[in-house]
Amino acid sequence: MAVSASMVKELRDRTGLGMMECKKALNESNGDIDLAIEELRKSSGMKAAKKAGRTAADGVVTTKVAEDGSYGVVVEVNSETDFAAREPGFLAFAALVTDKVFTSKETDIAVLMAGELESAREALVQKIGENIGVRRALVVTAEDGVVDSYVHSNNRIAVLVALKGGDAELARDVAMHVAAVNPRVAKAEDMPAEEIAKEREIFTAQAAESGKPAEIIEKMIDGRIRKFLSESSLVDQAFVKDPEVTVGKLLKNSSADIQEFVRFEVGEGIEKEEVDFAAEVAAQLKG
Repeated sequence: MAVSASMVKELRDRTGLGMMECKKALNESNGDIDLAIEELRKSSGMKAAKKAGRTAADGVVTTKVAEDGSYGVVVEVNSETDFAAREPGFLAFAALVTDKVFTSKETDIAVLMAGELESAREALVQKIGENIGVRRALVVTAEDGVVDSYVHSNNRIAVLVALKGGDAELARDVAMHVAAVNPRVAKAEDMPAEEIAKEREIFTAQAAESGKPAEIIEKMIDGRIRKFLSESSLVDQAFVKDPEVTVGKLLKNSSADIQEFVRFEVGEGIEKEEVDFAAEVAAQLKG
């Protein structure tokens, strides 16, 4: 198979190696880029190649909680596609990472991945053929209380909840609520002042168009702010399993209070790169 300039360019982009070395590897692999990468890794000690133009925004989130409920961890491991995220080897790698975070309580990803985990990741990249990455990890600890978790059935949403008082079942119920409703803060007083100011600015602009007197507008704005805080705060929300009570009332009935909650959703905040394939090919041919 003839080796084109665009193939050499792709191999250079993915490996960071020199043009002549890439061209030689492609000639030896008969134009098979993945095989060329495999042979280059063997000969040069190169780490796993990048997957050019691909964003790892799929994957899974996982949790693990101590038997005594004293702490728990939540981890996000990304792949490029949902198909890869269901692959047994990928799930085994995610479990390996979670166990490492659980035992070490290390949440600095660079430190966490040094050594055997990075080797396992590189091997998985070569096996699956997709970019694989460990994005984030957190540890949640309970003080005079309990931690428990809830993971949505497709492993795309995971929540840890730490309660002061209460028990694991209650913490799990609250975690399920957080997974479903996605509150922004635990309590109204936890809402950042800048977010309240932003909402007030929006409500003010909306109310100004009503033509009502200034004092009425001010009351309208205050009411909307109260509603915004109530809808955004965990303890003020109607409990998903029993809308007749708020989460705050549910906790109070068990002499418990919320200490902390963490909610991970796969890919949140990651911008997927939209690639114009035709334009990319044209650019490579031109180059």
